[in-house]
Amino acid sequence: MTSHGEGIKEEQISRIEKGIEKDCHGGIETIICTSPSIVCLTQKLIAELIGTYFIIFSGCGVVVVNVLYGGKVTFPGICVTWGLIVMVMIYSVGHISGAHFNPAVTICFAIFRRFPWYQVPSYIGAQLAGSLLASLTLRLMFKVTPEAFFGTTPADSAARALVSEIIISFLLMFVISGVATDSRAVSVPYTYIYIIHISVQMEILYYILYYNLICFMCHT
Repeated sequence: MTSHGEGIKEEQISRIEKGIEKDCHGGIETIICTSPSIVCLTQKLIAELIGTYFIIFSGCGVVVVNVLYGGKVTFPGICVTWGLIVMVMIYSVGHISGAHFNPAVTICFAIFRRFPWYQVPSYIGAQLAGSLLASLTLRLMFKVTPEAFFGTTPADSAARALVSEIIISFLLMFVISGVATDSRAVSVPYTYIYIIHISVQMEILYYILYYNLICFMCHT
């Protein structure tokens, strides 16, 4: 018969072997690097950087192509591209980093205690680095004037664009936090990925024609 102290020690060892440990920042359970099979923070940051890179490269790249080639891609095509690349990246690295790809998502998860605050700066840094590298890649590939990149200049007043940006960003965070963090939201595994995919397409299709909205802080 084991003592209470031995039982606690065995439980802690078991949790460490599984890669789970109580985090001192708010009591959040986080993955730690205790074995080769456990995903460490460095791997998470690399996943965020790569995921954000391809989202910005594909999303902004299709806009550039649309502008340069007389609108052949069309705005619905742009929306589909954004939605698909987000979905593909979630499937690709979601199991590694959680697939935030957006500082707003990282902060949102931290606020709702679904992500440790001490990792927030690192995640945001990786996301910004990925978006910057993607922008530089597009700049090198398409040697054109800045106007050809469509920019972020609102088609209407800046005030209305700002309000709309806040509303649509809130909607995206609301959907993501609702379907991706609560097990009661959907009964079919990975359904939340399709919901996020549809949300991104709807938001861009509805607002980009009038306000040139961003919704992704890294895109800005």
